[in-house]
Amino acid sequence: MARSPKNRRPRAPRPSMLQRWRGYFLTGLVIVAPVGLTLWLTWTVITAIDARVVPLVPAVYNPATYLGRGVPGFGVIIFLLFTAMVGYITRGLVGRSILRWYEGIFERTPVVGSIYNGIKQIAETILSQNGSSFSQACLIEYPRQGIWAVAFVSTETKGEVAQKLPDDRLISVFLPTTPNPTSGFLLFVPRRDVVMLDMEVEDAAKLIISAGLVTPPTAAEKAAGVRVANRRGEPTKRRESV
Repeated sequence: MARSPKNRRPRAPRPSMLQRWRGYFLTGLVIVAPVGLTLWLTWTVITAIDARVVPLVPAVYNPATYLGRGVPGFGVIIFLLFTAMVGYITRGLVGRSILRWYEGIFERTPVVGSIYNGIKQIAETILSQNGSSFSQACLIEYPRQGIWAVAFVSTETKGEVAQKLPDDRLISVFLPTTPNPTSGFLLFVPRRDVVMLDMEVEDAAKLIISAGLVTPPTAAEKAAGVRVANRRGEPTKRRESV
């Protein structure tokens, strides 16, 4: 009896040279783009600060006077030292008195006072060291029931907003937009409608910025050495050093 031919799966068509080079290019772009943009942004900030700070430094203290050329980052160092010195001075009684006097001038100036107070509140919120930043990531139903969005818990709702709303316990949450999480919406949500997440705030921010392409691992996956999920949604493990 003649043997029946084995059932073999048809081979997938081999990618062409153009398709392979396209894959190489996209893989390289994923690696090169973040590095290139980071270096470009860092250099842009350094040159911008140098261009405005270095001309204010007396020539006797400017290394360009002795070297014949400017030193990149010298203005950044002067700016950091000056900012730290201002912070040190304003911690004292005399410094606080001078600061209140300057703030009084700004606040009494039309238009300028509103701009100054707004910038000051934003700076105090972002740079404060008293733990007033987002405490936890969460899920809320938005823009309608059945559709969930990632948000950040700000604090429990207090003041007039909490008094005028009927719910006993409300949470103030910030709902960021994708891919720019610096803009978004402030929502007051009942505590029972908020699902708290175990992921870190930084991981939730990566999830939002990447539009869901970077999936943070769960606590169990982290314990197993999982880093992030790949494009297919499958967890990828860290490579163990040999």
